[in-house]
Amino acid sequence: MDAITQPAEGTAPGDGHSYRMPLPRLRLTPDVSHGPLDGAWWPRCDALELELPALVGSLDPSLGTVTRVTVGAAAWPDAPQEVMAPGHVIEVVLTDSAAEAHAITVDCGTVGRWELW
Repeated sequence: MDAITQPAEGTAPGDGHSYRMPLPRLRLTPDVSHGPLDGAWWPRCDALELELPALVGSLDPSLGTVTRVTVGAAAWPDAPQEVMAPGHVIEVVLTDSAAEAHAITVDCGTVGRWELW
């Protein structure tokens, strides 16, 4: 899968007072199934509860439901233990591993996991 998403407009149609997060800046490695690097993600802010639902929503539904993500504690010091996504809750696991400081691991239940840097 090869996807580059473009930012969305900041307001919802017909409502000049609401705000929605722009689409995530995401690049997935084409034709790779679970390697050491499956893609890259460039979050816009350090609020994982705002960024993660947009990231999960941009992934191909055939990948399965994202049940857990692992993020570096140094990069996401205020990350909650759970994040609400459309229709489900995602468990957030913090790691202190220096090798994974700027990585996010997305677990999709029994379907697999993806490493994004």
